[in-house]
Amino acid sequence: MFSVIFPGQGSQIVGMGKELYDKFNIVKDLFKQADDTLNFSISKLILEGPKEELDLTANTQPAIFLISYSIFNLAKNEFNLDLNKAKYFAGHSLGEYSALSCAGYLDFSDTLKILRIRGDAMQNAVPKGQGGMVAVLGSTVDVIEKILTENKENFKAQIANDNSDGQIVLSGKTKDLQILSEFLKDNKIKNIKLPVSAPFHCSLMNKATMVMTEELQKINFKQSKNVLISNVTAEEISNTEDLKNLLIKQIEKRVRWRESILNMINKGVNQFIEIGPGKVLSGLVKRINKDVKISSINSQSDIESLNI
Repeated sequence: MFSVIFPGQGSQIVGMGKELYDKFNIVKDLFKQADDTLNFSISKLILEGPKEELDLTANTQPAIFLISYSIFNLAKNEFNLDLNKAKYFAGHSLGEYSALSCAGYLDFSDTLKILRIRGDAMQNAVPKGQGGMVAVLGSTVDVIEKILTENKENFKAQIANDNSDGQIVLSGKTKDLQILSEFLKDNKIKNIKLPVSAPFHCSLMNKATMVMTEELQKINFKQSKNVLISNVTAEEISNTEDLKNLLIKQIEKRVRWRESILNMINKGVNQFIEIGPGKVLSGLVKRINKDVKISSINSQSDIESLNI
């Protein structure tokens, strides 16, 4: 029994999808549709760069989605892989939109447009340089939550991503994160400042929540038989109104990735297929459970060797 999972921000690289773009018309057509939908050449940006522009949140989000969606549809339509047999669909942060679109809840063009808006809203929610994110390595959620609670007079931060055993990401104001980082180092807890331009998945994203509340009301969610595991709850969800509400909450809430994977495993999933650029999620799944089968799909040979 397998689940399909979709990566989020940080997996982008200039030239991603080029092999498939060069070989398959279905991919070329989707890239062209994306250019027309967004009114600029996102395909050129993906294939040629520059990296600095691709790394801008408003570009990264639709770009990663386009790659994931292209690979999913190529595998399904050219290689006859029935990925809709998946027990669950799940995605990390923006990857949740890829999951919803590939699962049939959201139109391709609507997803591109909403991710462009989401990226802009998240980037503009906090002035550049005033917020950020720190990855904490080798600790647990319980330990970090205790530290944050006991030291809230000295620094404020929130758990943004519970990614895997030993990998937690915190969000907050730059000044708070600097004090927090030193505190963690003094307590022999390894942490790394992440190269992101805003403090995602925390209450500082409130302005983005307001934008997305309005924008998501305009989007038509379709019914689907496929089941999503939500970032916000780590539970099954398929009701379209609930999906919409959870996407709004997702902007400020913790991505419960570790819990999501454990929940899927507990419900019988023993294979995870990561669809999109990079292998970030595959690495996280491996840290959560070494016994499940994991495949990363981002090339023709990956698709051909996939066994489901």
